[in-house]
Amino acid sequence: MSNEPGVGAPSAAQVKTERLLNLVLVLLYTRRPLPKAQIRSLVPQYGQSASTEAFERMFERDKDELRELGIPLVTEDIDPLHEDEPGYRIHQREYALPDIAFEPDELAVLGLASRTWAQASLAGPAAAALRKLRAAGVERDVDALIGIEPRLRTTEPAFDAVKDGVLRRVVLTFGYRRPEAAEVQVRTVQPWSLVSWHGRWYLNAFDLEREAPRVFRLSRIVGTVKASGRAGAFEVPEDHEPQAMVRRVARPQTQPSPAVLRVRRDTGHSLRRRARTVGSVDDTWDLVDLDHGDLDAFAEELAGYGPDVVVEQPPELVDAVVERLRGALAAHGGRG
Repeated sequence: MSNEPGVGAPSAAQVKTERLLNLVLVLLYTRRPLPKAQIRSLVPQYGQSASTEAFERMFERDKDELRELGIPLVTEDIDPLHEDEPGYRIHQREYALPDIAFEPDELAVLGLASRTWAQASLAGPAAAALRKLRAAGVERDVDALIGIEPRLRTTEPAFDAVKDGVLRRVVLTFGYRRPEAAEVQVRTVQPWSLVSWHGRWYLNAFDLEREAPRVFRLSRIVGTVKASGRAGAFEVPEDHEPQAMVRRVARPQTQPSPAVLRVRRDTGHSLRRRARTVGSVDDTWDLVDLDHGDLDAFAEELAGYGPDVVVEQPPELVDAVVERLRGALAAHGGRG
């Protein structure tokens, strides 16, 4: 720790952002309106207020700011017989966003942001606020937090190793499965650059066995990426243009492909909205028939639902989802 004043301390903007996030979490998490006194005890930053008056002023400003941001914070009566003390909550149905379409470059930026969020989701005081809610016996609505904290991280496991290889300029060896081939091939390459294009990550590299430049999609890398040799073992060509190299090779899949999913009742609402048909299987499962474009992106989406979605068809989609679930299990110390 540094002894210099201010070094390592959060800025006022960070403290405010953290406080507003905690307030949103608390008001989304509850199924009943909460009085101000209970909100003060549950949001750590409010508990640090020097006086009740300071808390009152801070809370009023925060309420106004959340409403200006479009967050539906509402005031409700806690007890119809005692109207002198209002309660506060956020209705999850009104808080949820409608379906939004993004351009490819916007998806790339969101992809970078999601990696950061996946690493720091609900860290520190935000997680402490949820623990306080549980300890206080607040009746909670866990599903209201879906979308704030990802339930399953399925980001390409090869990303960090490939990124390090590009930065250090070391030779990499990995298994690679092409979309048209069932078998995994071992590739040994000199990594040149890492590019995000159409919301996906690609590695530009020189394939040592094929003696030619190649483009590899990170989501198709299988198993562990191994580095060998010394750092700085090769030079990236001066005329190398990362984006141009990816554009020449990678093409987004535009032809839709059908898929059949078994979806647990009262889950998978985004899938249901895109479905051609939805039929009942039994009291637990529905059968959802829909089209998808990019197989890898769709597999990552489905893996994020965990046990609530089971792929019936096609077989290649089944394999892709199982591969991601096994990767998530291994990343958390489990065995596939």
